[in-house]
This record gives sequence, structure tokens and C-alpha cells, in this order.
Amino acid sequence: MEQAPNALTKGSVVKALVTFTLPFLLANVLQSLYGAVDLFVVGQYCDAQSVAAVSTGTQVTQIVTSLVTGLTLGGTILIGKYTGMERWDKVKTAIGTTLSIFALVALALTALMLLFEAPLLTLLNTPAESFEATMEYVAICAWGNFFICGYNSLSAVLRGYGDSVRPMYFVGVACVVNILLDFLFVKYVGLGAGGTALATVLSQGVSMAIGIGYLKRKRFLFDFKPASFRIDPAMAKELARVGIPISFQELMVRISFLYLTAVMNHCGVYAAAVVGIGSKYDVFSMLSATSIANALAAITAQNMGAGKPERARKSLWYGLSFALLAACAFWTWAQVSPETMIALFSEDSGVIAAGVPFFRACSYDYIMVAFVFCLNGYLNGRAKTLWTMVSCTFGALCLRIPLVWFVSGHFSQDLGMLGTVAPVVSGIMALYTLLYILWEGKQDGKRKSRALSHR
Repeated sequence: MEQAPNALTKGSVVKALVTFTLPFLLANVLQSLYGAVDLFVVGQYCDAQSVAAVSTGTQVTQIVTSLVTGLTLGGTILIGKYTGMERWDKVKTAIGTTLSIFALVALALTALMLLFEAPLLTLLNTPAESFEATMEYVAICAWGNFFICGYNSLSAVLRGYGDSVRPMYFVGVACVVNILLDFLFVKYVGLGAGGTALATVLSQGVSMAIGIGYLKRKRFLFDFKPASFRIDPAMAKELARVGIPISFQELMVRISFLYLTAVMNHCGVYAAAVVGIGSKYDVFSMLSATSIANALAAITAQNMGAGKPERARKSLWYGLSFALLAACAFWTWAQVSPETMIALFSEDSGVIAAGVPFFRACSYDYIMVAFVFCLNGYLNGRAKTLWTMVSCTFGALCLRIPLVWFVSGHFSQDLGMLGTVAPVVSGIMALYTLLYILWEGKQDGKRKSRALSHR
């Protein structure tokens, strides 16, 4: 049995952060790349209705991705904690429980998506011209939920174990297969929006199968035998306590963005295409922040398990600095030349004209989100997931949705004004989260002082 890398609790803080985060970042870049290629290929070989179908369909499937990501991050934190404690029996039990639960989650999500896709797309004001294509896109993705859950849970297990390199290899395989299948299904076979969904599902299935086969040959801690897939009640309860709040907060954020999608869809096909293209840039511009935040969750979990809270805090401030540098680069591009950003996905003059004011306004969110993601990643690693759940739910339901409603009611045709909502909300969330962390740090100092005085 191989031992965990476990370098996250030792040596230079900066070196540990960089060496763990870089493969994480590259994996996220590759994953986002093959998601963006879906939209790029459809934009090059299909019409605006197909672009809108992929844009809206992606918003729906991201609900599933958000739920899965939240729960898998809970698994990363749980496995990271026991890895930091070097409790290998607990690590193996946590892995078996995590993978088993996700097999059941995949089945449940498939059923729910197939049952409710039509009502949901109706609520989203999906344009009539693209409704049928969007239905096809979502249905194909629903049937592929087992692969999506399996692939993401396998990567989460390895990252909690301290290994961010092999998930990068697995997503690299998925990226290459997805790009090849995108061109095959859309350009040559003519499957349109549904072809991109099929390419995504198949590529993740191939990646998951290769990942399991590779780990079995390398005698990974978990052997993947049927008898090992057991749900330990105590471990499941701990996973639920950590993972469900993260999953719920991701869901609330996604719902608030779905509301924005519904508002934009009401403005027509061009606006629907703009929000879809904008969501792709949201992903790319926030890759550093997302990667660092998820890495911070694993790093913090391991260091808290090893009894090294100061090292976890240092990782937070270094990680936040790196995330801000990357965010500023995308913000500058959006301010200087938003037309070139949009034209990479669609050269339709109507889409570009509608998108320029939206991109310039919304790009301020790239910077604000860097704060929110990194601060929440640190808190998640400390198992303060109840706080992050309340914070994100408040931001989504009490700030973002009411502001979108207000702005759309008074400036319904001004996409620039709609674009300002996201950075305003993220700025408010960043402020109160930072204040909470500073307050919590003072409380920790007081508790430590009292403990020393009683010795």
C-alpha cells in the first residue's frame, strides 16, 4: 500500500501551497477548457439557437455539478483531516463511504433531472427557438450523472489524501477525449447541442475508468473491491455534517444565477447567448481563486488535523494574494477589449453588441470573488461549513436575487446594469466573511491564553 504524500503539513508554507495548487489549477483549466470547447464548437458550426441551448443547458447541469462539488469537497476535508492525523484505517473507511454515497447520489440526481427538466427550463424562460435542443442537452447530461459523480468523487478522494497530481492526469484524458468527440459529433455527424453533451458524458466516463484502473495497478490505499464499498454510519454522518452545508451553499448560489439566466433569457436569444458566454469567462477568470480555495480546504483540513492552525492561516493569506493577481489579469482584459473575449465564442454582431456592457460591468466580480472563494475555502477546511452555508445562502437569496429583480425591473434592457449585481454582492460577502475570520482569530487567541493560564 502506498502512503499519502502528506507534504501539506511540513516544510515551506509557500512551497506546499504552490506544489499542491498548481496541479489543481491545471486540472481546473483543462476541465474548463473542454467545457468552453463545447460552446466554441457549437458557436462555429451551429446557429445562435444552438449556442443559447448549450448556454441555458449548462446553467441547469451546473446545478448538479455544484451539488456534487459541494459533497465531494466534504469528502476531501474529511479524508484530509484523518490523513493529517495519520489514521489510515479511518482514511480507508472515509474513502469507501464517500464513493458509496456518491453512487447513490448519482442515481437520485439522474431521476430528478429527467423528471423536472421541462418545468425547470420553462421557469428559466428558455427561448422557444432553442427549447427542444436544450431539453436534449440536459437529458443526455442526466444519463451521464454516474460518470460525473464518479469522476469528481475520485478526484476529491485523492486531493484529500494529499495528491493533486493524478486528478490532473485524469482530467487531461477527459479534456482530450471531449475535444475530439465535440468536433466529431457536431462538425461531422451534425448532432448539434446534444453532441456536445454526449461528448462530455463519454469523456468523463473514459476518465473515470482509466483513473480506477490506474489506482488499482498502483495498489492505492483503497482497493476498489465490491466488499470495500460500504457506508460506515458514523463516517456518513460526519461527511453529511461537513459536506451538506457546502453542497447547499453551492446550490443557493447556482439558483441565484439561474434567476439571472431567466431574466436574461426574457431579453431574447442574444442576451441568453451573452450570459452563457459570460459564464464561461466567469469559470476561467475565477480558476485561480477556485483552485486555491479548494486547495486551501484540503491544506487547512490536514494542518488542523495535525494541530498546526497557524500554518493554515499563513496558507490562506498567501493563497489570497496569488488569486488576486490572476483575477486582475482577466479584469484588465474585460475592461480593455471585451469584444475580443466575446468573439472567441461567437462572431455574431448582435451577441457582441449586447455583451460588451455586460462584460465590462460583470468583470469586477472576478476580483471580489477571489476574496470570497479563498476565505470560504479556509473556513471549509476548518469545518466551519455552517457559516459558509449561511453566508452564501444570505448572499444568494437576500442580496443577489432581490438586486437582480430590482435592476431588471428598472433597467430591463440595460445589460450593463445587470452586470453590476454580481460584483456588488460578492463585495458585501467578502467584507463580512473577512470580519468573521478576524473575529474568530481573536477568539482563538483568547482561548489559547486561557488554556495557558490554567496550566
